Formats: sequence, C-alpha cells, structure tokens
Amino acid sequence: MRFIDLFAGLGGFHQALASLGHKCVFACEADESLAALYEKNFGLPAHGDIRGVRPEDVPAHDVLCAGFPCQNFSKAGDQLGLSCPQYGDLVGYIVAILQHHRPQFLIMENVPNLMRHRGGETWRQIRQQLVAAGYDVSEDRLSPDMFGVPQTRERCFIVGRRGTLQGFAWPKGNTTECLSIRAILDREPPEARYLAPNFITYLETWQDLIAVLPDGEPIPSWPMWAMEWGATYPYEDETPYSRNFKGLGKHRGAMGQSLSWMLPEQVAATLPSYAREEASRFPSWKVEFIRKNRLFYQRNRHLIDVWLPRIRGFASSFQKLEWNCKDEERYIWSKLIQFRASGIRVKSARRAPSLVAMTTSQVPVVAWERRFMTERECSRLQSMGKLKHLPGTKSAAFKALGNAVNVTVVRAIAEALLTADLGKRHAITSPIQRSPAHAG
Repeated sequence: MRFIDLFAGLGGFHQALASLGHKCVFACEADESLAALYEKNFGLPAHGDIRGVRPEDVPAHDVLCAGFPCQNFSKAGDQLGLSCPQYGDLVGYIVAILQHHRPQFLIMENVPNLMRHRGGETWRQIRQQLVAAGYDVSEDRLSPDMFGVPQTRERCFIVGRRGTLQGFAWPKGNTTECLSIRAILDREPPEARYLAPNFITYLETWQDLIAVLPDGEPIPSWPMWAMEWGATYPYEDETPYSRNFKGLGKHRGAMGQSLSWMLPEQVAATLPSYAREEASRFPSWKVEFIRKNRLFYQRNRHLIDVWLPRIRGFASSFQKLEWNCKDEERYIWSKLIQFRASGIRVKSARRAPSLVAMTTSQVPVVAWERRFMTERECSRLQSMGKLKHLPGTKSAAFKALGNAVNVTVVRAIAEALLTADLGKRHAITSPIQRSPAHAG
C-alpha cells in the first residue's frame, strides 16, 4: 500500500510501515533540520509545514499516518487544545487531506491526555470530524513495554477505516516482567556523558539515608521532601500566606529552621518554596504529601537528624527524591535515575521512563555506570536503532526522539489494521485501488 507521513519527525511511521512492505509517497515536517534528515535517511524529500501543502498536491495514497503535535493537549503544556493559536488548527489540515483523497485507512498518535482534555470534549470534536469524513474510528492507549521494548511510554493511538472497522482488534502485545533496560545499552560507550562529581554526591547522600532505614520502614512511594523534615508551619486548614507570614514564631520552616523573631519576608524565605503559595488553602495533594513526609520524619527522626545537615546546601530539586522501585533492592546505584525539577527520580532498571522532548539533563542516567544514556541507546527505546542518521547535536537528538512515535508499537497496530479480515475489503475500495496505475 501507499502511505503518507504527516508531521514526520524522525520517521517512526515510515520505518514501521516500510518494514511491512508498504511505500511512503509523501512526507511533511515543519522543522527544516528534521526534514533534511528525513530525506537523508529515507531518500524522500519532506515538505515543510502542512499549512503550506494543498490537499490536491498530496499524492494519492491508501494510508494516512499522522503523529500530530501534542503540546496543546499535554498535561505539561498550557492545554489550549483546538483553540491553541500555534497548533490547534492542525487537525483540520489532516481532515482536509482525508476528505480530498479518501484513503482507506488512517493511523494517528498523540499523548494520552488528548482523550481526557476538557472532560473528553476535545476528542469528541476530533472524532466527529473523522466520522464526518467517512471513517469508522477506534482509539486505545498502548506502550512499548507491552511489546517487549523496555520503555514505559503510554500514548494514544487512533485508527480508522472508510466504511467499517469490523474485524479489527487492537494488538494486545505480550507484557512481561522480564524486560531489562540492559538489553538496549552499550557497555561504557565512549561518547556517553558522565555524571559530574556534585551529581554523584547527591546520589551518594540519598543512598546513605536509604541504607540506614529500618527493614520494617518501607521506602516511601510518594515524593520524599527533605525540607519537610523538621518543619511545623501550618498547612492543613490554613497556609503561611493566609496569615501574611505573621505569628509563626513558634513554628519551624524548611528542615526545622526556627521562625522566631523573623520579619514576614524572612519567614517566607525560610519556608520551602512550595509553601509560599499565595493561597488560603493548599491543594489536597500537597497537604497529603506534607502530612506523609512529617509522619515519616517522626518515625525516623533519630536517623534523619544526623543525616539532614548533609543535604542543606543542595539545590531544592535535589532535596527531593522519588523512589519508583517498590520493593526492589534498596540500592540507588543499580537503578535508572532522572534529575528533574520536581526532584531526583529513581526508577527500576526493568523499564526506562518515558522519553519526552527533554533537555539533556533529563535524559535517564545509568546509575551503575555513572553516566547518561546516549542518543543511540535512546533511539533503541523508540525502536529506531537501525536509523542511520540522527540529529547532529545531543539536545536536538533527545528532543526529536522524545517527540517520535515508537516503531514497534506502530508496526503492531499497522499489521493488525492493514491485514485484518474486514469482510467487504474488496467490495469497498478507495479511488486508488480502483485505478490500476495506483494499485499498491
């Protein structure tokens, strides 16, 4: 079959469908450097912004693929959805191509929050447009680790077929606990970026605390906020701001610092940054995290008080730790690490965290080798290990890989969709299939 690759990026759709024997006849990508790279990798020029492409200039095709931008739907963005001035109109261009060419199939990808955005109303609007264009549509959320790739990265996928999807079933994958990130790693690659001494100190300091916790004290599954250990400022029914940072002399701020004899502005500066919120009440999730951290401190105060001075000079991001390893070995150096604005995140080595359009500092760290993952290793997490050319800089490569679709997942979907027994497959044909000149 002939397919087109809209918002092509690194060409994840191209790699998946080409591996099944299908032929790409058109691609578009607004980023000029990625468009040039696409031609270098696949020998097919990628046209620029889809807004500059007329539907009639797109070649006839059987399958439309589109990993359309997610920034306006992502929980990490402003969530303006279809009203986003930068990205909100892009679905309309996809629909225009569908209406003009009437391809038999469509496969689309976006963030899971697309389904929940504005209570589901955004997806309902998009779905109505696809149905009005003549497509039976289905959606599901799939992740690479469901298909043997050691990465947890759930994404929303949308498939459609003109007429009916009867006979199609979403691939279930083969989820297994035997996955290991080591399967995609190189051993001490020379191009890797290694941890600076201060980052090693952050991890060593947290490991020392974890090592002395009693066996009967579970490592918290919620974020550990060291600045709450020893703090007593009000947080449940009022906030320091609601009291204008006054009358708190009997309380303690971050890491137990006394608030007595302080001016209001000094009180505010002594509190954790998240406790300075200008609100009369903290949100329930914050109240719960503070409560849990203070109870944890009370149970382990004799250990924490000895350890706490070692972390006082750390930046606030490194005074927080998220242990996402459940009951695994209590040893940071056997895990994957991410340094995030929200804290140091410790993950199991079974699966990599979700690759996102990240800065180089957010790239997963292979703790046992004291280094960040390389671009080529991250490409394997997106099932793009055979891609010959990646962007020339680390930052550009990690951003592009974070925005890419996973080849293994798309291949499984395409295989299920394009080979499904749809009953009237030969009776309901697209204009392409009726024309011998365009026969796939």
